[in-house]
Amino acid sequence: MAQVPQTFFDALAVRSWCGLALEALGRAREEIDAINVYPVADGDTGTNLYLTVESATAAVEAVFEGHEAGGDRRPALADAVRAMAHGALIGARGNSGTILAQMLRGMAQVLAGDGAPAHADGQGLRTALRHAADSARQAVAHPVEGTVLTVASAAADAAGRAEGDCGAVARAAHEGARAALAETPARLAVLQRAGVVDAGGRGLVAVLAALVETFTGEAPRAMPAVGGPWSGSVRAAGPGLHARVEHVAEPPAGGVADAGDGARRHTRAQARGDLPQGPAGPGECADAGAVPGAGGPAFEVIYLLEAGDAAVARLRDRLDALGDSLVVVGGDGLWNVHVHVDDAGAAVEAGVEAGRPYRIRITHFGAGDVHTTGAEPTAPGERAQRAVVAVVPGEGLAGLYAEAGATTVLARPGEPPASGELVQAVRRAHAREVVLLPNDADLRHTAAAAAEQVRAEGVRVALIPTRSAVQGIAALAVHEPERRFDEDVVSMTSAAGATRYAEVTVAERQSWTMAGICQAGDVLGLVDGDVAVIGQDLTATAETVLDRMLAAGGELVTLVLGDDAPESVAAHLETRVREGYLAVDTVVYHGGRQGALLLIGVE
Repeated sequence: MAQVPQTFFDALAVRSWCGLALEALGRAREEIDAINVYPVADGDTGTNLYLTVESATAAVEAVFEGHEAGGDRRPALADAVRAMAHGALIGARGNSGTILAQMLRGMAQVLAGDGAPAHADGQGLRTALRHAADSARQAVAHPVEGTVLTVASAAADAAGRAEGDCGAVARAAHEGARAALAETPARLAVLQRAGVVDAGGRGLVAVLAALVETFTGEAPRAMPAVGGPWSGSVRAAGPGLHARVEHVAEPPAGGVADAGDGARRHTRAQARGDLPQGPAGPGECADAGAVPGAGGPAFEVIYLLEAGDAAVARLRDRLDALGDSLVVVGGDGLWNVHVHVDDAGAAVEAGVEAGRPYRIRITHFGAGDVHTTGAEPTAPGERAQRAVVAVVPGEGLAGLYAEAGATTVLARPGEPPASGELVQAVRRAHAREVVLLPNDADLRHTAAAAAEQVRAEGVRVALIPTRSAVQGIAALAVHEPERRFDEDVVSMTSAAGATRYAEVTVAERQSWTMAGICQAGDVLGLVDGDVAVIGQDLTATAETVLDRMLAAGGELVTLVLGDDAPESVAAHLETRVREGYLAVDTVVYHGGRQGALLLIGVE
């Protein structure tokens, strides 16, 4: 990720913003899901926003990688913002994700248009934010105040009054958005009845906070929790919402990251059944009653569409007559269509008449949030009762995990898997219950988003926050599919949490670390994710790391050797353990091309 702060809005700033926004939405995802009551209380706004930004981020990274491969230092601003907008468009999920994609497209039209500068200053950012808010509003068939559209407009208004550089403009936009978000319950009765702010608007505030951090290097103050002091009109959220939000807290090392299925069901039931459906309040259109069980449409239909402008204009009219929550975004022949209808088939047929629809996704609100995707049918045959899905860093470990019965996702060095790959792996596992092992601290939010997706398909998922492949090995060693699901998850979590982990690798550049300054080519020993040892010799550094880990005790040492590490390292460490530590066993595996030269686990 690019360093922050950035002075101007250039390609590096786009890259940094996308990465920071993805992290911010990852942290806030479950909280946003919990307060999602409009236009449909389906509890997935945070997840949808995360997936939309994840797609935008991947597209920007691909542009940078392409330029680096071609020998260029970095892409132009126009290339980066076009990639961001295109990635968001093709990956947009849900109502709020589709609107955010249009906002990013609106920014790209300003920053990548004819005559656009190589980098944008404060004035350019003000103009881009204004066009983003206006474009989003125009894309919605029937704009409703008190939603993300209101928050976006307020952000653009505040940015327009700001003076100074990009940092000053971004701060003003964020503060304007926060203030507008606090007032959303006063503008939309369904929010006031639930005692929450608009979920999509909450997500946009997180994205704008990332923009502030991009240009200032400082993250704005954290958002208050659900039921917090948004404004005098917001009462405390009910116990179901609180139960869901408590889940956002960082679990302790080895803690169970998802034991809240009951709380989630309670939250959704509360949002669907406990909200009185009175007359529409001020500024609230008929769409505001679109709550399952309250007479709203039964299906959400989303698809990408290749079609011309005239055909899309006719499609808007037809879909508007079929349902509500209509949002059509895009342009230049490619569109993302989102609508809530009772006749899903008619909505798809309308797309066929307009052009070529694909990536069709239909969600049946009234059937427990069951999602079906036409392009991705589930595997035939009876589902297994339980499966383990794990991310592994090398081919050797993939084989080891597969032998233990796990479905694996290969994470090559520098190429972490996206949430979609994890979703596909869970589908391949074809089980009613799945234990998910990300085996990397940086994949926690990605894995959580994937888990939320497949839960919507009726799969029970427990996410164990393993931070290293050696913790995953420990968890697999105690996995017993015959036990009750909760008991199996607790046992696996306990084993993972009792395993300390380390890795030995080579520094690629000079850098500050917890152990001092390292130079390119130095051997680094990382314990529990932090650099603890800087050395010159691989074997000596690995021995120092191992001694530090065993100083706290242990019964089993696991060594996973990478392809670039000599066999003599493992032999030396085995001898060290045998001669220096009584009653401690050692097991050695070959990980293949796993990035690190050596992984060490002590349990």
